[in-house]
Amino acid sequence: MDRRVFLTALAAVVATPAVTFAQDRSGPSSGQIMRQLDAAPRRRVRPEDRVTIQEFRRRPDLRRSAPSIDIQAINFEFASAEIPRSEFRKVREIANAFDQLSRRRRGARFLIEGHTDAVGTREANQMLSERRAASLKRVLVNEFGVSPRMLETVGYGEDFLLVDTQREEWRNRRVTIRRIDEFVR
Repeated sequence: MDRRVFLTALAAVVATPAVTFAQDRSGPSSGQIMRQLDAAPRRRVRPEDRVTIQEFRRRPDLRRSAPSIDIQAINFEFASAEIPRSEFRKVREIANAFDQLSRRRRGARFLIEGHTDAVGTREANQMLSERRAASLKRVLVNEFGVSPRMLETVGYGEDFLLVDTQREEWRNRRVTIRRIDEFVR
C-alpha cells in the first residue's frame, strides 16, 4: 500500500513540469493580461504633464512606469515578423483583454513594442522589431476587431534584451504591451 502511494506521488511530480511547460508555452490568458495592464502605474503623471506618444516612446522612465506585460508566447521565427495562424489563439487572448479593459477604462490606449534578439545588424533588428509590432497590431485590428485608435506601435530592436546575449535567443524575440492612457495626451 505504501509503495502504491509513493509511486502515485512520484508519477504526479514527474508529470507536473510537462503541464507547467505546456501552460507557459500557451501564453498568458486574457485575465492575466488584463490584470497586468489594469494595474496602477508605478508613477502618476498629472494631466498637464502628459506627453506626446513620440516623447513617451523615447522616455524609458515613463515606459518603466506604465503597466505592462511581455508576450513571449507569440513565437516569432528568427528574422521574421509574421504571426502564423497557429498563434492566433494567443492573439485572441490579447484582443479579449483589450476588449475588457476598454469597457472598464474609457479611452484606454496601448503601446505595442516589438523586440528582437541581438543577432544581425542594429539597423536590421530595428526594422524587424518595428515590423513585429505592426504585425501584431494588424492581426488585432483585422482579425479580432480591435480599434486601431487604441493601439500605437514602436520597435526597439535589440535595445531591451531580456536575456543579455549576442546569440540567438527566442525569449528576446517578443512583444511587450504597455497601457499608456495615463501618460499620453
